[in-house]
Amino acid sequence: MALQQAVAGTPIEDICRKLEVRQALFFRWTKQYAGMGVFELRELRQLREENKKLKQLVADLSLDKTISQDALRNKWRCRRSNECWRSGRKRPTGSPSDEHAEPSAPHERRFATAASGRPRSR
Repeated sequence: MALQQAVAGTPIEDICRKLEVRQALFFRWTKQYAGMGVFELRELRQLREENKKLKQLVADLSLDKTISQDALRNKWRCRRSNECWRSGRKRPTGSPSDEHAEPSAPHERRFATAASGRPRSR
């Protein structure tokens, strides 16, 4: 609109004062958008909005990927260092199984013992 007013003959100082911008910005606009019609300007605006949304999507997905990789890395690091990653307590040395894990099969539940060595009561 401002460029059209300048082409129509309105003094640039008046246009800049009305829009509250500096003349340097106005001349940058003329350099950047000169010769573009309304259709091209709308298309440019839509492309910029779409590009902004896509950049945000890529940033979100990159963050999700980083969080997932860190979680997996920490999980495997804890298992390798003989720690239970869920509770933060260390696994007893010499024991192949995790002391915090519940037996999965029904016949294992009957024979599971507590840390004191007595059978667990239900």
